[in-house]
Amino acid sequence: MTEPRLRAVAATPIPEDLAQRVRDLEPRMEFVVEHDLLPPMRLPGDHPGDPGFRRSPEDEQRFRDLVDSAQVLYGIPGEQPDQLARTLRANPRLEWVQLMPAGGGAQVKGAALDEDELQRVRFTTTAGVHAVPLAEWCEFGLLAGFKSLPRLLGQQRRREWDQRWLMRRLEGSRVLIVGLGSIGRLVAQRLERQDVHVAGTSRHADAVPHVAEVIHPRDLAARVGEFDGVVVTLPGTDATRHLVSAEVIAAMRPDAVVVNVGRGTVIDQDALIARLQQGELFAALDVTDPEPLPDASPLWSLPNALISPHTAALSDQEDRLIAELFARNATRYLDGEPLINPVNTREFY
Repeated sequence: MTEPRLRAVAATPIPEDLAQRVRDLEPRMEFVVEHDLLPPMRLPGDHPGDPGFRRSPEDEQRFRDLVDSAQVLYGIPGEQPDQLARTLRANPRLEWVQLMPAGGGAQVKGAALDEDELQRVRFTTTAGVHAVPLAEWCEFGLLAGFKSLPRLLGQQRRREWDQRWLMRRLEGSRVLIVGLGSIGRLVAQRLERQDVHVAGTSRHADAVPHVAEVIHPRDLAARVGEFDGVVVTLPGTDATRHLVSAEVIAAMRPDAVVVNVGRGTVIDQDALIARLQQGELFAALDVTDPEPLPDASPLWSLPNALISPHTAALSDQEDRLIAELFARNATRYLDGEPLINPVNTREFY
């Protein structure tokens, strides 16, 4: 039997069949999962687990002893950055943390680790796991705007058979993707198949498959008015905060469709709301700033806004895909190969 060379501990819930899948895929790693110490999942992808779950003082000590014995963590305790910091400082053996979110860099930033701690432990995210459901939602958001979804739903509720009106075609339209990571590239691929002219933003001028032109982010305000749709896929970092600024929003054509599956902070939300309140634009937002969206936000009642509670990424395949990604990364770690999705600990994405 293969002797385990790496001790990994689940700090977040994982179904036992998937824990065994990880062990089968990489038998050189000991993967410890104490289910009674972890909150039950309420649905697939529920990494924090049931918020009503409580450990007894004795079980809390057992849990801390367990995570403090790990060389590798699968998730972080409670999905809370302060618990990541506590565990890292209590466990000098910790070498690598597999974070659950695609934007897990925000958890690392929130832990407020010092430079030595950031150098000592490696962090990876689940970027790419959520690309398919998010790309599908981006298409849905664009089509919701192009095909007058709010108007249709309103007329249906009022039982009105109104006069016919023209609907816009996705085919032949022009869409700008703000962020060409794994999600943005998949969106580009899917849109290109539908004869959409796809442009995307990047700080690098390199050609990107399925993207007709690459635009530098500094040129957003000058170019955004050329596009029927704007899809935002960027993570929330200091560098991306309000990248889609008031100036950029003011430059959008009045009938543009704005879709955001990245982070709410990438868009100047106040400026977006002001434009929507003028009866211009259509916004399909899976993410907002802040989250949850406050009851008093005008976005709830605007007829040209579609709000999704940060749920577009969830699917019944998420847990399996994350477990298999973790196993692949464990193999790469043991073989001395570069890890998939390392966190940039300067910009935290």
